[in-house]
Amino acid sequence: MSAKQACLILTTVAKKCDAERISRLLVLERLAACAQQVGPIISHYVWKTKLCRDREFLLLIKTKRRLVGKLEKRLHEIHPYEVPEFVVVPFVAGSKGYLGWLSRVL
Repeated sequence: MSAKQACLILTTVAKKCDAERISRLLVLERLAACAQQVGPIISHYVWKTKLCRDREFLLLIKTKRRLVGKLEKRLHEIHPYEVPEFVVVPFVAGSKGYLGWLSRVL
């Protein structure tokens, strides 16, 4: 598998239990090879004209580009936010071993 076929998805949630639930579901459903939880982090953003500062958990989700559409659809079904963050970051490079593992898992 080439690095061009892999990507990283970023999303955030307010609760650790949601981070764990979403991570587990995406991996179990084979939409992600790996999902890591980082945090808590502090997010500053504007929501409905109000400046917000909240504690959140960042999810780093590794997948294949061909699964991005399905993963986005599923994330919107299981995510607690009205408008969940969904950012796709393409891989520029990756070790042969890691990309091979990702390919075999998905």
